Amino acid sequence: MSHRPNSLADQFPDQSERIHALKLNDAHFARLADDYEALNNQIHRAETNLDPVDDFTAETWRKQRLALLDQIAPYLR
Repeated sequence: MSHRPNSLADQFPDQSERIHALKLNDAHFARLADDYEALNNQIHRAETNLDPVDDFTAETWRKQRLALLDQIAPYLR
């Protein structure tokens, strides 16, 4: 598996153990993390032209990714 920039591990490099624990013990966090990683994968595929999309779609996805990060970050503070 190749490295995808902006993964949760990239965004919160010192929180990998906390992320793992929350994924196991908090269903809402697990859903947010799964949604974030799926969307990040879509963005990565679009940016590397594996699944190209128009600029509006790419920008919308990036905004959605940021919104998910805004919801995830409080769990990791």
